[in-house]
Amino acid sequence: MGPVLNGLIKLQSVENRLRAAKAKLARCRRNVIIQENQIRTLQNALEAKQEEIQLTKVQSDRLELELKAKDEEITKLRAYLNTAKTNKEYASVLTQLNTTKADNSKVETQILELLKDIEADEAECKDLQQQIEEQKQKLEQIRKESDTLATKYEAQIEEIQAEWDKQAQAIPAEPLEIFKRVADTYDGEALAVVERQEGKTEAYSCGGCFMGIIAESVNLLLSKDDIIRCPTCTRILVLGDLQN
Repeated sequence: MGPVLNGLIKLQSVENRLRAAKAKLARCRRNVIIQENQIRTLQNALEAKQEEIQLTKVQSDRLELELKAKDEEITKLRAYLNTAKTNKEYASVLTQLNTTKADNSKVETQILELLKDIEADEAECKDLQQQIEEQKQKLEQIRKESDTLATKYEAQIEEIQAEWDKQAQAIPAEPLEIFKRVADTYDGEALAVVERQEGKTEAYSCGGCFMGIIAESVNLLLSKDDIIRCPTCTRILVLGDLQN
C-alpha cells in the first residue's frame, strides 16, 4: 500500500476518536433530555390525576344536590304522614318515605366512596408533586454536570476535528470523498482489514462483513495504492499483517 491508503488508515484512527468524542457529547446531552422527559411524564400524570379529582368532585356535588332534594322530600313526606286521613293513605306515604330513605342511604354511601377516592387521589397528587420537585432538583444537577462535560467534549471535538482536517489534506479529493461516504454508512468504520482465512493460503475475507475477498484484490493492494472496496459491504479494503 502507498501513501493514499496509509493516509486513510491514519484518518480512520482520527475518525474513530472524533466520533467517540461526539458520542460522549451526545450522551451527556441526552441525559438532560431523559431527565426532562421523566419530569414531563410525572407532570402529565399529575395533571391527569387532578382532572380525575375534578370530575369526581363534580359527581360528588351532583349527588349532594340529589341528597339535599331527597332530604327535602323526606321532610315533606313526614309532614304528609302526620296529616294522613286514612290508613291506606298513611301506608302509601309511609312506603314512599321508607323508599326515599333507602335511596338516601345509597346516595350517602356513594358520596362517602367518592370522598374516599378524592382523598386517595389528592394524596397521590401530593406524592407526584414531591417526586416532581425531587426530579427537578436532580435535573439541575444533571444539567450542571452536562454543561461541564459538554464544554470538555466540545473542546476535544474541536481539537480532533483540526487533526482530522489536517490529515484529510494529505489525501486526494476522490479517495477522501469515498472515505466520508462509506464512513457515514458504517458509523465511521470506512476501512476493513483483509484477513487470511484460517488454514488457507490464498483465501481471504473482509474484516468488516467477513465475506470472501478474491486473491486478485489482495495482490492489487500489495502492489498498488488504489482504492479497492469490498464487493459485499463496499468498505475500503486495507492490508493489516498481510503486507508484512
